[in-house]
This record gives sequence, C-alpha cells and structure tokens, in this order.
Amino acid sequence: MTYLITGATGDIGSRVAERLLDRGDRPRIFVRDVEKARARYGDRVDIVAGNLADTESLLRALIDVDALFLVNSGPELASRDEAAAKAAKAAGVKHLVKLSSMDARPGVGTGAWHARGESAIRASGITFTFVQPAGFMSNALGWAASIKAEGVVRAPTGDGRIAFIHPDDIAAVTTSVLGKREYGGESLPITGPEALSYSEMTAKIGAATGKPLRFQPISEQQERQHMIESGDPPEIVAAHVSIYRAIREGRLAAVTANVDCVAGRKPIVFDQWVQQNAAAFR
Repeated sequence: MTYLITGATGDIGSRVAERLLDRGDRPRIFVRDVEKARARYGDRVDIVAGNLADTESLLRALIDVDALFLVNSGPELASRDEAAAKAAKAAGVKHLVKLSSMDARPGVGTGAWHARGESAIRASGITFTFVQPAGFMSNALGWAASIKAEGVVRAPTGDGRIAFIHPDDIAAVTTSVLGKREYGGESLPITGPEALSYSEMTAKIGAATGKPLRFQPISEQQERQHMIESGDPPEIVAAHVSIYRAIREGRLAAVTANVDCVAGRKPIVFDQWVQQNAAAFR
C-alpha cells in the first residue's frame, strides 16, 4: 500500500511517517521544503515537493497513492481540504484520513474551520476518517517563556479542565486507521486519560522541574490584548479566545477511550509528557 503523508516535517505528520517506517512501510511525503525533509528522513522516504494550495503539485504526489493523511491549518483550511479531497478522489485514492479537532464537534474556535473542512470532504464522496484530537500536550510548550521568566502560567481558563493528548497517541491512532476501510466514515474523538485544569498542569510542571510555579487566571480581554500585541491576526485571536472560554465553561472536559480502542494502548499521561519536556521549562 502506498501512503502519502502531508505535514511530514511537522509534529504529527513526522510521527506518522516514522511509525510507518518502523513497521516496514516506505511512505511518500508531500512537503514545501525538500532540503528540510531530506535532512529529517534521508533516503528512507519518497519526497514530492509542493503545497496544498497548489492542486497540480498535489495531483502529481497522489499518483498511485492508496491512502492520504491530510494535515491542514489556518482559517482557509476548509477550501484546502475540499481541493485535496477532490484531487484524491480523482486520483483514485481509497482512503483519506484528516487530522481534525475534537473542537469540530461543538464548532469551537479553530474547530469551526475543521468542521467546514470535514463537510467538504464528506461532500467529495471519498472514503474518509476524521481523527479528532483534543488539545495537544505540546501546546503547553507555549507556557515556557513565562515559566522561565516569571514562574507563572496565565490563561483565561479559570478552573475549567481539558484532557490534553500526547502527540504520540495522535500518531498511533492515525497510523492504526490509515488505509483501513473498516474505519471509513468514522469520526474518532481522542483525548488524554484525564481532564486537568491549567492550575493542575502548572503544578505538575513545577513538580517535574523543581520550580515553584503558579497559575494566574486572567480575563479574556487580557488574553486578547496579549495576542494582538504579539502580532496574531484577528481570526486567530478570536478562535483561541473562544477555545479558552469553552474550557472555562466546562465544555471541553470530555475524556474518550478511543486511543485504547483503536491503537490498543493506554493514552500517555500528562506527567510523562512533562518528564519528556522538562528541560524546556527550566
């Protein structure tokens, strides 16, 4: 079976590609930067240059492909999802697996973009599976600067909880379903094993690093102003504030068993991710 992996120099796509390699497959990867990909993989993969905004380059990459792993981001992802699904259908791809978001279900924040992308893929008629992770544990790396400078994590999440998921678990589920038609038409919400508040996660980072840390709740307006001052575009600001609100209101605290059910393993706990990344917070 021939697999095409997009986002293969990014966090999830690279883990999917490595898992395929570990089980003896030789994936084809679709990348903007060939040199970066060559430095990452050497000659272990087949590399095709292009980007998802260029349908002709994608069509070239899709020749004789059986299964496509589609990674898209940003406000325009729905149109790119639509174009990719149509190209894959035309190329005879048998299975498209989209990295979506658990937030697509309530349409919260960036999840609204993914929901539109999912609708476009359904409309294309291609066999699909949507992998819908909760927030990534690696998102906590965004707290490193304030932890190192001030010993504090700030967010407008209050006491709300979310079951962040380890990127390895996302890749494990993706690799388990890629090319398997029994998962056709399914949406798979996946989470870590427990929903934690930002205060609880801050405490776990403090315990692992031996630093006294504190969580400081802030208002949505404070977060919005901080993001604007950091140069984030308005649509990104609005999406992220919407997610924080949903966490604070308890709307993103669900925990699912799909990592275990699909990948056959217990999801990785936040404490383990912290141990693996403690140096980033010191």
